[in-house]
Amino acid sequence: MVDITTAPWGILVLRLALGALFLAHGLRKLLVSKPAGVEGYFRSLGLPGWVGLLTMAAEILGGVALLLGVWPRYVALALTPMMVGTIVLVHGKNGFVFDNKGGGWEYSALWSVALVAVFLLGDGPFALCPSPNWF
Repeated sequence: MVDITTAPWGILVLRLALGALFLAHGLRKLLVSKPAGVEGYFRSLGLPGWVGLLTMAAEILGGVALLLGVWPRYVALALTPMMVGTIVLVHGKNGFVFDNKGGGWEYSALWSVALVAVFLLGDGPFALCPSPNWF
């Protein structure tokens, strides 16, 4: 049974947590690793450097959008392929546990599932620009 009194608040907590985590990851790339370092890291993975910049931008913009509630369910859906991509292209080969060398895929899988949950559940309260109801 879903508690309709508290469920919206659960969605808000999940949305805010995801937004804060994405923003923190993107800002770490921007301010600590710097764009050139991010490009170099992605090239070391065999990916084009611009994919790193795109990832950094998606994390920052997606994090802000989730925090503010700007089309949150569709932002969550848009971020999901990126997180699944980290499993397929980066962390999947390192095993399940994230503290394995190179980071396992458990953390990325959790993020992916949480993003899909926000997409399925909806925006939650306090969305500045609620998602259009396309379904």
